[in-house]
Amino acid sequence: MSKVRVRFAPSPTGFFHIGSARTALFNWLYARHTGGTFVLRIEDTDKERNTEEALQVLLEGMKWMGMDWDEGPDVGGDYGPYFQSQRKPIYDEYLKKLSDAGRTYEKDGAIWFKLEGERYSTYDDYLKTEIEKVKAMPVVIEDEVRGRVERAEEKDFVLVRKDGSPGFHLVNVIDDITMGITHVIRGEDHLSNTSKHVELYNAFGVMPPKFAHIPLILKEEGSGKMSKRDKGALIEEYEARGFLAVAVRNYISLLGWNPKDEREKMNIDEIIELFDFPGINKGNSRFDEKKLSALNAEYLRELNIESFTFLARPLLNEAGVVSENADENYLQAVLTLCQPKARSLDTLSELCGYFFVDDYAMDEKTGAKIAKKTDPKELLGEVLPILESIKSFDADSLKSALETHAESKDQKVFAYFPALRYATSGQGGGPDLLPMLAVMGRERVVARIKRFIGQSFLSQK
Repeated sequence: MSKVRVRFAPSPTGFFHIGSARTALFNWLYARHTGGTFVLRIEDTDKERNTEEALQVLLEGMKWMGMDWDEGPDVGGDYGPYFQSQRKPIYDEYLKKLSDAGRTYEKDGAIWFKLEGERYSTYDDYLKTEIEKVKAMPVVIEDEVRGRVERAEEKDFVLVRKDGSPGFHLVNVIDDITMGITHVIRGEDHLSNTSKHVELYNAFGVMPPKFAHIPLILKEEGSGKMSKRDKGALIEEYEARGFLAVAVRNYISLLGWNPKDEREKMNIDEIIELFDFPGINKGNSRFDEKKLSALNAEYLRELNIESFTFLARPLLNEAGVVSENADENYLQAVLTLCQPKARSLDTLSELCGYFFVDDYAMDEKTGAKIAKKTDPKELLGEVLPILESIKSFDADSLKSALETHAESKDQKVFAYFPALRYATSGQGGGPDLLPMLAVMGRERVVARIKRFIGQSFLSQK
């Protein structure tokens, strides 16, 4: 078997979305699994829709996900150029071969591919007119994923558009031929194009590559294929939200591929070792951001606190929660508490913002729930002197002092916890309370409690 050469051939007409990322990733994984070559080729012949911005988003998104390419933009290679807009002389040469073989003709200003077979006319109900069809021999494809697929083309198709720009079918096949592509891994929605492409391969006298049509990714809710307009579809959003690239890559690799066990968390070396066509599903996969978030949370918990702080700080700065000159030791102490509960870095401002700002929001539902059971101000008035006078403001000392007070009042110490948490954070949940108070420090905790219960209450005491 010749060395594997696969390609990812995106059109820079939009942003880098989940579907494109999965196609790129499957090609990259197969190349790395087989020791082959991963080619990045840019299909930029659509001058009206191609943008430099979209191209840069695509390239940066692939780099962020850890997908390096062996040939292509910024890398070069022996089969370039790797932008279709720069390959016109190659297309002209191959188009001439088809013309010389009598396999093209002009109609309506375009150049068409002429199928071989008996021609006949029939009425088209959709077009409301007579059209010409061809009884061509069926094309048989032994797809690496879908198995045997048989399809016969019935109509000639356009090779070069009216404006002189080469069409998708022509350039796709010529590029794969001239770049020595051995395997074409792409979405199931391209299966209908494959018979056209095989017809072109046959016309050029070239053996087609092996095809592997991977299942579609369905949108999170409702029916239909996930598009770039759907919630959670754009890769750049996950980068901006502070998701870890390793988590996104891990999750996307399992959208349509199964390692044949129950694992959902795998390092990239394991995925590369196991990735192959037999593991690719025929059925479509549904995107689930909750699963992605859960997987991301697992990876976040594995980071050492220095790495976690390094990644979190810019997002906290941007959210206005942490200043540029914030105390590093305090920041790390806070994030040590919050890290186990973080599902993504962009949620940290909500998760632990109250550690840094005094004008934190008070959750009214939590306050109402606490007030139904007891008077939180009365409880806080009891423990305030303890917090003010306790010698050491650490979690163990706080626990001991509060337990002693609770016993004197014939109470469980936990009876004081909801009010303490609510007054100092405005929330009903979060990190373990006593370590949270210890990190906040005596001065901040006491000030917040005093503000909560109010001076009028204190004066009555």
